[in-house]
Amino acid sequence: NMKINSMLSPEDLAQVPANSTSNILNRLMVSYDPRIRPNFQGIPVESRVNIFINSFGSIQETTMDYRVNIFLRQRWNDPRLRLPTDFKSEALTVDPKMFQCLWKPDLFFANEKNANFHDVTQDNILLFIFRNGDVLISMRLSVTLSCPLDLTLFPMDTQLCKMQLESFGYTTSDLVFMWQSDPVQMDEIALPQFDIKQEDIKYGNCTKYYQGTGYYTCVEVIFTLRRQVGFYMMGVYAPTLLIVVLSWLSFWINPDASAARVPLGEYHIYTF
Repeated sequence: NMKINSMLSPEDLAQVPANSTSNILNRLMVSYDPRIRPNFQGIPVESRVNIFINSFGSIQETTMDYRVNIFLRQRWNDPRLRLPTDFKSEALTVDPKMFQCLWKPDLFFANEKNANFHDVTQDNILLFIFRNGDVLISMRLSVTLSCPLDLTLFPMDTQLCKMQLESFGYTTSDLVFMWQSDPVQMDEIALPQFDIKQEDIKYGNCTKYYQGTGYYTCVEVIFTLRRQVGFYMMGVYAPTLLIVVLSWLSFWINPDASAARVPLGEYHIYTF
C-alpha cells in the first residue's frame, strides 16, 4: 500500500536494499505531499496533453452530442520525483495504485455530458516516472461531449465538434495546458453518415476568464465532420425520385382503364 509505504520511518527504509525499486519509491514518497503542486509559489506547472482516439461514435442530431473512447495522456514535471542518478533505467513504470498518491492536474472536459473510466480487468491507467521527474499518465476514458449542430444545409452540411480540456481549480498562475507534438492520433475511422480525417483536425487555445476567480487554462481540439451525401442519395433521394417517376406512369394509362390506374395510385400512397 503506497500510503503505508510513504509513512515508513528512516529506520524501516534502512532495512530495504538501497538500489531496489521499492526503496526508491519509498524514499520519494516519505516527504511527498500530493496536496501541493510542483513548484509551489513558483512558475506554473506545464502539463502537455495528447489524445489517441480508439473509437468515434455517431453524431446524435436529437441530443446534439457524440461519444468517443480515448487514451488521455498528460505529462508534467514534478522535481520532487526525480530518480537517483544511479538508477539504470530512463523511466520507471509504476503500479496504477500510486496514481492516488501523486499530485496531478485537475483536468476536466468542459463540454462533457457524461464520462466514465474503464476498469476491466484492472484500472486502465498507465503511470511512468522519468529520471528528470517527469510524470506521464495515460488513462482510458469514454466521454459523451456536447456538439451544437447547424443543420441549415442538411444533408450537405459540415459540422465542427469540439473537445475542450480545462483546469477546474488551478488558475493560469498555477497550471497551464498545452498540446504535445502530434496532439491527436487515430486510426482510420468509419462513420455511417460522416467523414472524419486526421488532416481536418484543428487545435486551439480556449483559456477562459471567470468573474471573481480568474483565468483557467484550456485547450481544445476541433473535429471537422463532413456529411456523406451518398448515404442520403441512396437512402432518401433515389427512392423518392423513383416513386415520383413511377407515379407518372398513371398518365400513360388509358383514362377508361380504372382497374389499372386505381391500384397504381394506391401503390404510391402505401409506399409513402
